[in-house]
Amino acid sequence: MSLQSEKIFEGADERMKRHFYQADGVELSYVDFGGPSERTLVALHGHFGTATMFAQLARAIQGWRLVALDQRGHGWSAHVDERAYSRETYRNDLHVLIEKELGGMPVVLLGHSLGGVNAYQFAAHYPNLVKALIIEDIGAEVADDQNWVKRLLARVPSIRELRQSLECILGAGAFSYFEESVVEYPDGWTVRFDAEGIIHSQEYLNGSWWEDWLASSCPALLMQGERSPILSWELAQRMAKKRPNTSLLQFPECGHTIRNGDPDGYFDAVNRFLHAFT
Repeated sequence: MSLQSEKIFEGADERMKRHFYQADGVELSYVDFGGPSERTLVALHGHFGTATMFAQLARAIQGWRLVALDQRGHGWSAHVDERAYSRETYRNDLHVLIEKELGGMPVVLLGHSLGGVNAYQFAAHYPNLVKALIIEDIGAEVADDQNWVKRLLARVPSIRELRQSLECILGAGAFSYFEESVVEYPDGWTVRFDAEGIIHSQEYLNGSWWEDWLASSCPALLMQGERSPILSWELAQRMAKKRPNTSLLQFPECGHTIRNGDPDGYFDAVNRFLHAFT
């Protein structure tokens, strides 16, 4: 288990539990943070993320149960063949989670980056299972490159060296995003995500997804970081204008991960949006 995951589970509410399930022979994991309601928010992290990244959100939202998935190749879910990081496989993982693990009732989907595309594409294919969408800083057009992970050493002797390696590649402060994926093995420190697989996952993710973005009509909240290198304000405005029933919020001074840049603003926006369903 990662360092942050250990801390989270040590002090966790007894309702918070990790579960495993199978989707087309792939073992996947999710964390059920519990909550006082049958209303369920399903959270999907971005590339390099984990389900436990949403622990603070679980404590911040009011009157909702939060379930967060370790998407394939991440956290405690299995690494797979490069071809198994397609758009369809991510959607199927989520379909099995909602239908088989959560009882098939409609949910609100929240997704960051990779998770955001997975969320709105799922809504396009399974509208009867999605009440609403919360999309954090990802567009209907995606173009990115994750080949930098090839420079990441497989094992290093200390967590300090792992931090230095990541920040040498990505810049100061980058380690905080990856901290919950950090794990120690007998032969050194590394990260749990499938580095090589994420390169292929990004290749499948790149493209124009306007048809999927516009295919659903449920309420949607699109959040954009003012300093995001991933989603421009111009594209976010076009997305909100073209899709009915869509609200748009920009977060000043924030980059791609809004919940880290402005956690209070992020939690408030999510709570306000969810309040419409209470």
